[in-house]
Amino acid sequence: MSFSAKLKQRARALKADTLALYFVARHPGTPWYAKLMAFLVVAYAFSPVDLVPDFVPVLGYLDDVILVPLGIALTLKLVPDEIMRECRGLAAAVMKKPVNWVAGAVIVAIWVALAALSGWWIHRWLQS
Repeated sequence: MSFSAKLKQRARALKADTLALYFVARHPGTPWYAKLMAFLVVAYAFSPVDLVPDFVPVLGYLDDVILVPLGIALTLKLVPDEIMRECRGLAAAVMKKPVNWVAGAVIVAIWVALAALSGWWIHRWLQS
C-alpha cells in the first residue's frame, strides 16, 4: 500500500472517529468528563475557527494535524469500550448516507449572515 493510500485511509478513520465522538457526547452511558472532552474535540474539529488560522503557512494546518488526533486519542481512552463500539457503528451507518447539500448551504448562509451582521455592527460602532 502506498504512502498516499495509507494517509487517505487514516484520514477517513479520523473522520469516522470524530463523528463517533459526536455520538459519544450524546450517549447517556458516557461519563461526564468523557462527554465534555468529546464535545470539545468535536466542536474544534468541525468549527471553522482554528487556534491558528489555516492561511498561516505550515502552522495553519499543523494544529489540525496534531490537536484533533491528540484530542481524539485522549477521548478514546476516557470512553468505555462498549460505548465506543456502539457509537462507531452509528457513525459508520451515518457515513453511508448521502450528503445533504441543502443543510450545508443553510449553515454556510447562517455563517455569512452572522459575519455580515457583525461587520455592519462594528462599522456603526466605529462611526459613532
